[in-house]
Amino acid sequence: MHRRSFIMLGLSGVLVSCAVEVTGTGEPGEAPMPLDVRAEIGLRIAPVPLKLENADPYLVGIGSYYVNAASACVDCHSCPTYSPGESPFTGGRGRLDAAHYLGGGVPMGTNLKAPSLAPDANGLPGGLTRDQFLSAMRTGKDPNDPNRILQLMPWSLYRAMAEGDLVAMYEYLRVIPAAQPGTCTGPGQ
Repeated sequence: MHRRSFIMLGLSGVLVSCAVEVTGTGEPGEAPMPLDVRAEIGLRIAPVPLKLENADPYLVGIGSYYVNAASACVDCHSCPTYSPGESPFTGGRGRLDAAHYLGGGVPMGTNLKAPSLAPDANGLPGGLTRDQFLSAMRTGKDPNDPNRILQLMPWSLYRAMAEGDLVAMYEYLRVIPAAQPGTCTGPGQ
């Protein structure tokens, strides 16, 4: 076998190893874990009861992992974010306010409020179809006004996510309870 073949074979082995174990648990000193553990973690950390009938629990778990552990959606889309006395910024444990979870209403400046991501009366997260949600996440265009770019939404980062991960986020949002905003004065309260 030629030297080039050995190098390619070695690179293939490295790529396979990386594909199997890519993410870490976040705990110091712990080894990386297989990707499918995200779904288990996502289901465990969901702060509200999930309506899993007619849903793929694996996909919902992955979506929860991104919404609750990686994307900080609650900071801008839950008003308030934390249950009373639970803000980790003031010594609390970080328990999310389930009653207003992703119900929107967080003031963003003088004239803007973050929209709800919770399902509407038709079961659509934030009133958006899957295609509208994916488009907003990819382009930053307001689904209600395509000439307006969502300035505060970090779509410029989310647009690089794999489509399957964005679909998982949407599927998670479909199975959470409906919610209305409570009272808050800004993100992350």
